[in-house]
Amino acid sequence: MLLEGKIALITGAAAGVQGEIMGFGGAAAWLFAGEGAKLVLTDINEEQGRRTEAQLREHGHDAVFTRLDVTSEADWEAAIKLTLDTYGKLDILVNNAGTGGRMRLEDTSEELWDGQMNVHAKGAFLGMKYAVPEMRKVGGGSIINVSSIYGLVGSQTSTAYHAAKGAVRLISKSAAIQYAGENIRVNSIHPGFCRTPMTNASYQDPAHYEPLLLRIPMGRVGQPQELAQGMLYLASDESSYVTGSELVIDGGVTAQ
Repeated sequence: MLLEGKIALITGAAAGVQGEIMGFGGAAAWLFAGEGAKLVLTDINEEQGRRTEAQLREHGHDAVFTRLDVTSEADWEAAIKLTLDTYGKLDILVNNAGTGGRMRLEDTSEELWDGQMNVHAKGAFLGMKYAVPEMRKVGGGSIINVSSIYGLVGSQTSTAYHAAKGAVRLISKSAAIQYAGENIRVNSIHPGFCRTPMTNASYQDPAHYEPLLLRIPMGRVGQPQELAQGMLYLASDESSYVTGSELVIDGGVTAQ
C-alpha cells in the first residue's frame, strides 16, 4: 500500500474503463487506487470519465470525477476546490492530459502550435501553480508531469508536439529546484511508443506499425500499465530523494 492515505489528482484520466484500451491516466488511476490512494479523476471526456469513476467505485475504491480543461485556469481552480472539499488535501498531481499533432514544421498551423503548447505546457504550468500551495500546507507532495521521448529527441514529424513536450520537461526541472526545499518533488516521465486510445488506430495499419517496431530495441510497443508503474514510483515515498529527474520508459528507443 505505497500510497495509503494519499490524495491524487490525475488529468487525462477518462480512459480507464476495464476491458477497453486504457490511457496512461486511467491505468495510473487503477494502480494508485490499488495502492491505497483516493482519487480525483479529471478529463474533458465526461462520459468516459464517469464510466471509469463508476468502475473504480464498484471495485471498492474511493474516486470522484470532474470535468477539467487543463488550459482553463477557472477549471483548475474548481478542480482543486473539489479535491479539498472532498478529501481535505492534495498529495499527488499527475499532469497527464495530452493530444497528438504529427505535422511537419511547414505544415504546422498557428492553431495547431497553440493547441499543443496550451494542452501540454500551459496545462502542466497551471496544474502546478494551483497544486503547490496545497502541497505546501501538508508538508510536501509529488508532481509527475507526463512528457514524452519526443520531449528529448526529434523526429521527422510532430513539430509542435516536440516543442510542447520539451517545455514540459524543462518546466518540471525549474519547479523542482524552486520547491525542493519544501519537500515538493517534481519529475517528468517520458513514454516511448505505447498502445493507448490515441495511438491504437494508427497501430492497426501495418505500413505504420511494422516499421515502428523496428525502431524499438525490445521489439514491441509498451502498455499503459507499464507507464503507470513508473508513475507509482514517482508518486510514492520510494522516490523520496528524486526530484528534477526524467524517467524514460521506452523499450530502449532513446538509447540508440
